[in-house]
Amino acid sequence: MTGRRMVDRWEDDNKIFLGLNIKKRILPTIYGGIIGDLMGVPVEFRQRGTFHIQDIVGYGTYNQPPGTWSDDTSLTLCLVENVVEKENIVNLMRKFVKYQEEGYWTPFGKMFDIGRTTAEAINRFKEGILPKKCGGQSEYDNGNGAIMRISPLVFTLYNEFDFVKKTEIIKQYTEITHAHPRAIVGSIIYIEFLIRLYHNNSFEKSIKEIQELFNENFGEEHVYLKELRYYKRIFNENFFGTPQEEILSDGYVVHTLEAAIWCLGNTASFKEAVLKAVNLGEDTDTVASITGSLAGMYYKMDEIPEEWLEKIVRKQDIDELIKKFYEFCANKAIIDEYGSL
Repeated sequence: MTGRRMVDRWEDDNKIFLGLNIKKRILPTIYGGIIGDLMGVPVEFRQRGTFHIQDIVGYGTYNQPPGTWSDDTSLTLCLVENVVEKENIVNLMRKFVKYQEEGYWTPFGKMFDIGRTTAEAINRFKEGILPKKCGGQSEYDNGNGAIMRISPLVFTLYNEFDFVKKTEIIKQYTEITHAHPRAIVGSIIYIEFLIRLYHNNSFEKSIKEIQELFNENFGEEHVYLKELRYYKRIFNENFFGTPQEEILSDGYVVHTLEAAIWCLGNTASFKEAVLKAVNLGEDTDTVASITGSLAGMYYKMDEIPEEWLEKIVRKQDIDELIKKFYEFCANKAIIDEYGSL
């Protein structure tokens, strides 16, 4: 009997460890993205070299107070909530409609920013079109409006080893606004990169493994492999040695992903990475948000300045939602691993 109790205790300890491990990754990834977003909001669309951000500031482009986040965070929080509620894609789109019409999950109850492709997709949904048919499908619909909101998927997919299955799930959450295969490939690269950081891989190893996964799972005529070539610079051995002047930071999904990964590989802390991303200019909120999520996953919560966290607008509401999210993800992981809580 004593031996049985010891085994039970070991299992309890393992469950606690598993839950804490997930919490240690969820918090910095989500908060890191929010921090990047709100730091970029005041200088969005400004040209590189015309400003220098060193701390959280306000007003500027949208005339919003310091700590104000944009649609990047709003739509990410909609997804977080959707996962916690165990809802489907239809209900996620309904939340996006509420964001557009009612300012749902905005800092001050009113939307001040939304991408063209996302807005068009929401409008199609309101007209009765199925979510999987709502996303823009042309080459001009390859903005970064999907990758900016999908980081929470990492915590439902980090332990899924079937790459093709993962890509299908990522596709479902991307195509509701951005249905061109290039945007979907961008989402896959981003989520797979985050998953590898979750498992403590280096930047270089992560990039190499992602390229191998595409090559191993898709034939040369597969549309994803064809679209992967647009991201080829990321997979170059000397990518992190690319001069800054060759890194573009506009809203094109390829450029956003390149810029975020480049910022991560050319800095040595969360703070440095996010500041470098913001100061690249142009689509500052999204480039910094993606960078912040990657850097948060890599450097963990202790590296995110406390004074930055405290300036987040509606922080208590966000804290409560993220707490529900990590509890949901931790409980799911424990049940998947051990059969019960």
